[in-house]
Amino acid sequence: MSLSQTVLHWFDDQPQTFLHHPFSFSFLLFLSLIFLLWINSLWVTKSSNLPPSPPKLPIIGHLHYLSTLPHRSFHALSQKYGPIMLLNLGCTPTLVVSSTEIVKKIIKIHEVIFSNRPMTTAVKVFLYGGKDLAFAPYGDYWKQARKMCVMDLLSANRVRSFRFIREEEASNMVNKIKQYSSSIGTNVNLSTMIVGATNSIISRAALSRNLEGERGGNQYADLANEVMDLFGVFCMKDVFPSLGWVDVLTGLDARMKRCSKEIHEFLDEVIEDHLVSRKPDDRKDLVDLVLHYHKDPTLGVELTRANLRTIILDMFVAGTNTMYTAVESTMAELMNHPIVMKKLQEEVRRVVGTKSTVGENDINQMSYLNCVVKEALRLHPPVILSGPRETTKSVELEGYNIPAKTRVLINLWTISRDPKIWDRPDEFMPERFMNNPIDYISKDFTLITFGGGRRICPGISFALTSVENILASLLYWFDWEMPSGAEKKDIDMTESFGLTVNLKYPLILVPVSHFS
Repeated sequence: MSLSQTVLHWFDDQPQTFLHHPFSFSFLLFLSLIFLLWINSLWVTKSSNLPPSPPKLPIIGHLHYLSTLPHRSFHALSQKYGPIMLLNLGCTPTLVVSSTEIVKKIIKIHEVIFSNRPMTTAVKVFLYGGKDLAFAPYGDYWKQARKMCVMDLLSANRVRSFRFIREEEASNMVNKIKQYSSSIGTNVNLSTMIVGATNSIISRAALSRNLEGERGGNQYADLANEVMDLFGVFCMKDVFPSLGWVDVLTGLDARMKRCSKEIHEFLDEVIEDHLVSRKPDDRKDLVDLVLHYHKDPTLGVELTRANLRTIILDMFVAGTNTMYTAVESTMAELMNHPIVMKKLQEEVRRVVGTKSTVGENDINQMSYLNCVVKEALRLHPPVILSGPRETTKSVELEGYNIPAKTRVLINLWTISRDPKIWDRPDEFMPERFMNNPIDYISKDFTLITFGGGRRICPGISFALTSVENILASLLYWFDWEMPSGAEKKDIDMTESFGLTVNLKYPLILVPVSHFS
């Protein structure tokens, strides 16, 4: 006899007065449904040999375990259920990995199976279902687009060609801080200054335009920032596909479509301008380079106008926020660790000397700066759950069966604090990277801030040179103090979760000119 037949037989044996009471019967029917769903989930888990999972609720699965900081919720669960867990986030089966050893197996042994990206609502609306590079399905188009980026758009030579932009924008930021602090007051919203500098570097390198100075004030910069915000927002349709109408009622669906329309119209305008303009080779921007491949018959795949727009859009989504977050979190940690700050400033000022600008040749000689940035990115990786992956077919991992179409999240927050890898993992200790071969592309995958394997971020060099340039300029020209009345340890490192994990509160500091 089946379980459902047993339950119905039990109801038939009950006294009629009880069965005929509408509330009692409905309540028992509800309890039996919950019981059947629970038994079924236990049976499926056992029979399918799935990874460990905490107890789940009907319909919502494990969503009730998540806080406003999902990476911390996943970390807490991993301490109890292990470094590989299968969670049901609504209707989305999600594998959460919190171990370097398992990441190695994913990337070294099963990478092709784990190389797809999930098609979220934001990807469908803004990137036309993955016509870009970052979220394109693994296949011929993705391979050619990545080759184009790695070999040309973001190659070492191309990154060096944008040096004048990075140096100019770092200098512009320094001048703004000087003017702002002298004319308005001593306190400066450093977070805003950093956002402006990173926006300008990205927009000038990609479009030959400074979005901060476009017509309409910050109209286009704000639009690019809104795109980033919408990529990190919660969409009901992503966890409950049948409840997509809720996103319509809340206005999220309309907001995404409106923002997508505006940003793509702007990018079309940029493309048209580039089609009629001619620049010398040493001043070509990323749009010029992408257009070069537009009708290249040797590329092997077609680059449509939609492909062009979405690849350009990647530069904003993947670049601006991550660079800004890296600079902001590093400055916050330096303020909380004055000994490290003093040591780093001594290095920067010793190398630069009495020059009027901080050049990248100088930065290349700053080994301690490199250690400080690594340590800040270890503790505060901007994309803290790595880039989401999705399995193309079922696979065995760590003795468990991982079904096809399972979303995969790598919790960098847990890995970066693993005491098996890092000595005193919660402490900010840049010295741990001195004379240490660990790097962002090391084969041991202990520092995977930029991802790993085929899906590793192709813009590592561009991002790091920009971050180090901004930091060196801030530390060369100014000494930094807390606002009046604040204690030295008052920098609040509370996080705000989104596409990237930023500080919840802006970084307000007092710049004191070192060369007054």
